Amino acid sequence: MSALLNIPVTSSLKAKGIIAEQSPLALGSLGVTSSGHAYQYIVDNADLLIFLGAGFNERTSYLWDQTLLSGKKIAQVDVDPAQLEKVFPADLAIHGDIKVVLGGVLAYLDGRETEAASFERLRDEIERSKAAVTSDYAIFQSGFALVEHFFHQLEQSFPRNAVIFDDNIIFAQNFLNVANSNRYFPNSGISSLGHAIPAAIGARFVEHKPTFAILGDGGFQMCCMEIMTAVNYGIPLNVVLFNNATMGLIRKNQYQHYHQRFISCDFVNPDFELLARSFGINYQRVTNVADVDALFADCDLHGAINLIDIVIDKNLFPNYSSRR
Repeated sequence: MSALLNIPVTSSLKAKGIIAEQSPLALGSLGVTSSGHAYQYIVDNADLLIFLGAGFNERTSYLWDQTLLSGKKIAQVDVDPAQLEKVFPADLAIHGDIKVVLGGVLAYLDGRETEAASFERLRDEIERSKAAVTSDYAIFQSGFALVEHFFHQLEQSFPRNAVIFDDNIIFAQNFLNVANSNRYFPNSGISSLGHAIPAAIGARFVEHKPTFAILGDGGFQMCCMEIMTAVNYGIPLNVVLFNNATMGLIRKNQYQHYHQRFISCDFVNPDFELLARSFGINYQRVTNVADVDALFADCDLHGAINLIDIVIDKNLFPNYSSRR
């Protein structure tokens, strides 16, 4: 329906990749930790919003920011009646399976003269919304080029069949365009640190596809022993470790709201190369763009167990506030 009528699409974090984010109609992920591109487009251009299975929790709704939906008609479809109008009142609320409801809409439109939105106009509006993102919603100002390049290479090297479990969330939400032939699983519930490795191992038992577990070094130290499970069962796995020797979200909040009074957020990491050697797995240290290119060009990311150590600056923070 999006392609038929030229309707732009944004997703919640958990639905990231439900349509290919490389599509010109994809606005990316919507939420307080996203770039703000989708938010800006909705505020500036939308007159109708169609919620398809979206719960619009505090992350997606920008802490229930009324500006997001002000002056717009809302249609909501959900298989769970408890979700209908749970957060926002809807002009039209439909209890039903999304696939069935949309199938009915397409059947209704079939053979009828329907005027699709001008793609050229949409393209211009989308570009204007990108340019109009204010500093309040520009999550990454500078300093994360290495991380951005890593996700660009991941996207290019694995355009299909990759399975990604992500503890970190914020980097991938903004830097990774997920194809609908890949699977992306963010840790977006209670965000228990360290879930990515055991979750990825469990999935790899069933899905024999290139698998990535992405997490920070704080979460890694809570679950790194699970790598031995992958070793014992011969489960290929790529553990991508963002190494800044701190609990990044805690440090960010202390930087933004507590006058840089850092308490109990920094720590000393082990020697990750020696740790990988003790497990008998491969180790790759990434400190620059050339290291990223070598990683994807030369390393076996399909059939081996790899610990990929990406070094980032602990004093660089994403620009969003937990108090927004």
